[in-house]
Amino acid sequence: MRKPLTAALCAALLAGCASTTGRDAASAPASSGVESYASTYRPIAAPPVLITGATVLTGDGRRLDNADVLLRDGRVEQVGSGLSAGADAVRVDGSGKWVTPGLIDVHSHLGVYPSPGASAHSDGNEATAPVTAQVWAEHSVWPQDPGFGAALAGGVTALQILPGSANLVGGRGVTLKNVAATTAQGMKFPDAPHGLKMACGENPKRVYGQKGGPSTRMGNVAGYRAAFIEAQDYARKRDKDASTKRDLKLETLAGAMAGDILVHIHCYRADEMAQMLDLAREFDFKVTAFHHGVEAYKLADRLAAEGVCGALWADWWGFKMEAFDGIQENIAIVDRAPGGCAIVHSDSDEGIQRLNQEAAKVIANARRVGIEIAPEHAIRWITQNAARALGVGEVTGTLAPGKMADVVLWNGNPFSVYAQAEQVWIDGAHVYDRHDPSRQPVTDFMLGQPVAQGGAR
Repeated sequence: MRKPLTAALCAALLAGCASTTGRDAASAPASSGVESYASTYRPIAAPPVLITGATVLTGDGRRLDNADVLLRDGRVEQVGSGLSAGADAVRVDGSGKWVTPGLIDVHSHLGVYPSPGASAHSDGNEATAPVTAQVWAEHSVWPQDPGFGAALAGGVTALQILPGSANLVGGRGVTLKNVAATTAQGMKFPDAPHGLKMACGENPKRVYGQKGGPSTRMGNVAGYRAAFIEAQDYARKRDKDASTKRDLKLETLAGAMAGDILVHIHCYRADEMAQMLDLAREFDFKVTAFHHGVEAYKLADRLAAEGVCGALWADWWGFKMEAFDGIQENIAIVDRAPGGCAIVHSDSDEGIQRLNQEAAKVIANARRVGIEIAPEHAIRWITQNAARALGVGEVTGTLAPGKMADVVLWNGNPFSVYAQAEQVWIDGAHVYDRHDPSRQPVTDFMLGQPVAQGGAR
């Protein structure tokens, strides 16, 4: 029987592994002025790592052949050729292999819709009112979801967990480091801003059409406007009188208008995305990214001009009316608009395990229509651009010196159908190795299960 994930990792690491208790240390009481529900994540102590002779995609558009990557003290120290490290460094032969930044999924429901899928685990949609901005996804995250380990095996080192799309405003999302922890706070990406999940179109009108809520798209828009008008009034009162009673719903909406909370909108149709941009103009907030956006190609230039990312599927389409007009070149068209920000996301506990192959589909679909996209550019869709959309681009998403040492070593070109993540480092700690069972995550929940014992595959 394998050890639990945290124990297995600690036993395997070469130096000073911080215990789960260390990463989950209780935060200070609210009266101390420390943020409520603050991150308690602490990087695992690890020796320096020198990866040599690999093809390196830095995540910012560069490709370096036969290059080295040096990780030290949880950060990328150097990327280049002929690098040296002290005797204390772990040396990894990257010959014939590729190195990328850790992959980032901006749209996941791991932990809030975990495996096994059961009603007892259905914690992603607070479908009690059309606007539930007061709820936070992190308060539903189950850290023992086996999906986190499966995503790590696919090279995913960070991910945004969002509420579902039943509501006009579903609540706050949270960005996590994909590490073992007992609590969601122990996974919480340090200093990452919250996201606000909104949804337009079919989902909210279907859910609330029989509940006395909006049953049409015009009802949806009226619902957003009413909520933000109320939040504007709340913000004015709070600014004038600090003793104004807290309202968690309005506090979140006010935070979005202030720019403290990033706005992520589930939206399929181009006409609705345009309306949501108008809504943002009316209430003076910025849309960070449209998610799913199967018609984003129709307004790619406007998205680029307004600095809005498209977090999109490679080829999902046609499973409901608002998804009918999707095309396989969608991401490529959003990407090639001047200043365009294209992202490949999953919205799937299976798709998150192969974000690199989803991106490879985009490369292939673009090639069919005469658009050539190099690997060093495509990797940005699942690293640099994703980090930007989550507000953490200054600290992760590329292999720039000083950034977090979130790194994946692949057995070959990551955009090959045969690609596998062989080794993964998070903040310089060696947290996954495809060839070493002691560095393959198994949660406490999975102990004793045949799949965790290597029986079923």
